[in-house]
Amino acid sequence: MNKQNKKPRSDELYKAILTLKTVDECKMFFDDLCTVTELQAIEQRYQVATYLSQGMIYNDILEKTGASSATISRVNRSLQYGKGGYAVVFERLANDKSDGE
Repeated sequence: MNKQNKKPRSDELYKAILTLKTVDECKMFFDDLCTVTELQAIEQRYQVATYLSQGMIYNDILEKTGASSATISRVNRSLQYGKGGYAVVFERLANDKSDGE
């Protein structure tokens, strides 16, 4: 059984994140919430997802990010078979860029 399924997820953390209004507020919150190592892992996974969505190959991603092939593969599985969270973020960021031009 998946550990995540043993205890229902709480919406409180996600609601708290939605209250943040600036990148600096997000950085402060996540600096308080996570260890440096946890943040580095999260940021690395996001960067890997960005590169994969741009069509970059594993070896180039490994070179640019230092991520292991296992991490790259795991992120790729999330992009391909996950819940679509990355796609939502990438689409909205692209829309924000086009709106700002």
